Amino acid sequence: MEKLPAELRPEQYASLAEVLDHISASHGPLPAFNCFGHSLSYREIDELSSRFAGFLRNRLQMNPGDRIAIQLPNLLQFPVVVYAAIKADLVIVTTNPLYTAPEMKHQFADSGAKAVVVLEAFCDKLESVIEDTDIEHVVIARLGDLLPEPKRTLINLAAKHLRKMVPAYELPEAHFFRQAIASDPLGTAAARAGENTALILYTGGTTGVAKGAMLTHRNLIANMMQLRSRTSLVIDDQSANVVAPLPLYHTYAFQLHLLTMAYAGSHNILVTNPRDLDALIKLLKRNTIHGFVGINTLYLALLRHPKIGQVDFSTYGFCGAGGMAMSSSIAEDWQELTGCEILEGYGLTECSPVVAVNIPGQVRRGTVGRAVPETELRAVDDQGNELPVGAVGELQVRGPQVMAGYYGREEATQDSIDPDGWFSTGDYVSISEDGYISIVDRKKDMVLVSGFNVFPNEIEDWVNRHPQVIESAAIGIPDERTGEAVKLFVVAGEEAPGAEDIQSWCRQGLAAYKVPRKIEFVADLPKSNIGKILRRELRE
Repeated sequence: MEKLPAELRPEQYASLAEVLDHISASHGPLPAFNCFGHSLSYREIDELSSRFAGFLRNRLQMNPGDRIAIQLPNLLQFPVVVYAAIKADLVIVTTNPLYTAPEMKHQFADSGAKAVVVLEAFCDKLESVIEDTDIEHVVIARLGDLLPEPKRTLINLAAKHLRKMVPAYELPEAHFFRQAIASDPLGTAAARAGENTALILYTGGTTGVAKGAMLTHRNLIANMMQLRSRTSLVIDDQSANVVAPLPLYHTYAFQLHLLTMAYAGSHNILVTNPRDLDALIKLLKRNTIHGFVGINTLYLALLRHPKIGQVDFSTYGFCGAGGMAMSSSIAEDWQELTGCEILEGYGLTECSPVVAVNIPGQVRRGTVGRAVPETELRAVDDQGNELPVGAVGELQVRGPQVMAGYYGREEATQDSIDPDGWFSTGDYVSISEDGYISIVDRKKDMVLVSGFNVFPNEIEDWVNRHPQVIESAAIGIPDERTGEAVKLFVVAGEEAPGAEDIQSWCRQGLAAYKVPRKIEFVADLPKSNIGKILRRELRE
């Protein structure tokens, strides 16, 4: 049976600032975040963030409600800046560190950010767009800023001179992070009303221009409680080492590591570059790990690594997945290798983000589990009518974690949230009688073949079971006879199959109209920076 609280009571905290007070008081001496082999305690993070908050309010004269952008990879500076912004009453805007200059310009301008904390390696791009934004203050961070000497100096020198990571730039009015944390602490943070916006997170942009989802203090606190009701079933408070390979600027990693795991007093081991699989394997071998969260493509990459068998998985209490559909073959291979079942979940940026997750011991493979507490779900047809149990329709969500709306986009907000508070996700699902959710596909990715709905996820899941297929992606292409047809992109293994082999494989498990008409073999698939396959780019 589930050990769930009778009620979550998120209202016990008026704002995230009060949550931070609780975290510091409850977990002060415990290790909070680790990066490059160095850990800071919750008390140290609290002191550093109070100093940075003092710098923001007293030196930069930022006012409550001003937006501050954070453009950092997973470094110790990230939680310090986030917690400082909360204490200083600012609205956080997280920005992908790998954005191009035009993408940076759009997000900074769209959010109206007044300040930005940026890694020095990205300052040349910032310099090229800053005049077209409202940014008045720049704080420059270096990789090793929160590491002890001599490691700090060695890492910063290596980044600049050996790896050539720091291009030439001119931002003469900029401040440096090390100077900022030498400021006097802010003192007691003023509590903001729960309905005020705390965070603007931009949707992934995999289907078009990214929009900023406004998440309130109450949204984030409620979802923290909802997610903790699930994670408490697999790891105990104040005792877990949890690896953070997903970027903290991303909605799920932000909620999990900066709020939920901090609330639990866990030790978050930050992975600055998850694409460096050799370094990630070394980290997994070097540390006693209790929790790991990834996405389908990361689990696949780790399974293919020649040294994955050297990792001791005996201490792992949970492995989580979200962000994209989990391939059943990868989930099975991971459990066979590690003995740890992947708990797949589901969420959206607009829902803070967690909507549903599987429960240990009650995992139903091929589903994303059941709704987290105090969350209502329904599947509807194209006219918004609720569908019967088991029917495929668009998922709608109602709960305390649903965003306030899209920043500066009232029409888009009204299109996505109805007057009764139901948020339309754009995902096709079926919901079983006992509440398990099966994600069929993105509404916008559905292919219509001779009037039949074809969902790319279903095709990819079957094709990925082929012994010589590493991964695949399906899209719809125009077809004179059937309206649309399925085209499949395949990344093959060493003994590459032919197109006819793949089609024959598909006929064994898919209806005839779902079998790809065209197959193209490629070296790799276009992905977002968290590893989501970008079908939009394949269509283009």
